[in-house]
Amino acid sequence: MVLSKFMPNNPKFALKFEQSAQNAHATAQALVDLLENYTDVENKVARIQELEHVGDRLAQEVTSLLADSFIVPFDREDIIALNNELDDLVDDLEEAARKLSLYRIPRPLPQMAQLARLAEQQCALLAQGMPLIEHQGNTAQLVALAQQIQALEDQADDLGDDVERNLYDGVTDVPGMINAMRSGEIAGLIENATDQAQRVSKTVAGILLKNA
Repeated sequence: MVLSKFMPNNPKFALKFEQSAQNAHATAQALVDLLENYTDVENKVARIQELEHVGDRLAQEVTSLLADSFIVPFDREDIIALNNELDDLVDDLEEAARKLSLYRIPRPLPQMAQLARLAEQQCALLAQGMPLIEHQGNTAQLVALAQQIQALEDQADDLGDDVERNLYDGVTDVPGMINAMRSGEIAGLIENATDQAQRVSKTVAGILLKNA
């Protein structure tokens, strides 16, 4: 059952999505710190994994809340999509951090930190915008935030192309090739996170536009 007003009919959903967006931002911030200050790697990765577990818990709480709720703020399919997209965003960030440790990357590519910084900026905008889904009158603001997130994703695409273009420059041996392949994989995961942030913003804006 979808009512004409948004989150005030069941504010628990608003709170969970706000918490999920804030957790995504915290995860992105932690990844930026890891990549820009590449020391104490294992402890920093462990912290990012803790945040990913928080994200999993929040996603499960939304799923349980949806199953137990007769009144929902908007279409159940949109709630599921938004919940999954926020969870996937954090998963991509955590997977990039985990691979840095697993592969024992001695020095991250400079583009990794740049990509992580773009993801962090996107997540900051998501955390700023998520409370706005409570009311239909915030559609224009959310669309504007979605445009900013899109612009950041475009920058990430350019950086991803730069990584692919130069990944094997100067590689002359098998260990160097393996390291380059692994670095490319990690950079790709962070770029995927920027794509995922864009999907989240489009879903949020689309929900409001659909019900305007």
